[in-house]
Amino acid sequence: MSLKKTLTIAGSDTSGGAGMQADLKTFQEHGTYGMVALTVVVTMDPKTWSHRVDALPTELLQAQIDTAISTGIDAIKTGMLASEDIIKLASDAIQRAQTKNVVIDPVMVCKGDDEVLNPGNTTAMIDYLLPYATVITPNLFEAGQLAGTGTPKTLADMQKAAQQIVQKGAKAVVIKGGKALQHDKAVDLFYNGSDFYLLETEKFATTWNHGAGCTFAAAITANLANGLSIDEAVFEAKEFVAAAIQHGWALNDFVGPVMHGAKSRYGAPAVTITKLEAQHA
Repeated sequence: MSLKKTLTIAGSDTSGGAGMQADLKTFQEHGTYGMVALTVVVTMDPKTWSHRVDALPTELLQAQIDTAISTGIDAIKTGMLASEDIIKLASDAIQRAQTKNVVIDPVMVCKGDDEVLNPGNTTAMIDYLLPYATVITPNLFEAGQLAGTGTPKTLADMQKAAQQIVQKGAKAVVIKGGKALQHDKAVDLFYNGSDFYLLETEKFATTWNHGAGCTFAAAITANLANGLSIDEAVFEAKEFVAAAIQHGWALNDFVGPVMHGAKSRYGAPAVTITKLEAQHA
């Protein structure tokens, strides 16, 4: 028996809910063999849960990438990339791995902070990562930064931003709207370069959703490695993360992670997938 090999180039979330910890849990749930090239370590002040981000030396990251790539990689996901140099290393890794299954989770803000980690990273992502992205999974803020349109406020804004991101090189994009839009459902917008799909679930009465974005992107990555089409990979990942959010739990007084094994244990909540008519774009 052989497993598909998935690599995450991402940070470590010491609390275990997001980052490479979420990625490896998600890879495992999808039956792939996960590997890590670690970019940063995120720790939290036990009294306030404010975040500290420490980048690893680029030489160490390069050695990790060399190790993983030498085994043959079926899919790559990127997460927190703290500098332009690290973004360039990730781009080089993608090219060397020669995989067509690449998921970019364009992490720009660390939880607990409201400043972009490095403003120059946005340009570097567009230049060095978007041309290789099979799927990119920005939230509303990140989509606005990548598209240059400003943060989307409506579904129409999301569609315009998605088109701009694909025009800049990505093959497909999922803009995660979640609860942020003035909408009676939690909504994401998926654009595969030709068709728009609205992905909807009920809004779950929980704030225990730490790691949802990482988990969603990692699920898409594993699905692509396992041979699913882009559309199939995204649709299953939406079910997976919806179940994980629905069954999120409190880690402490500050944060609650999603439950990565929820879909296999409890099944997935209803996800409505609606293909939008062309005139909506």
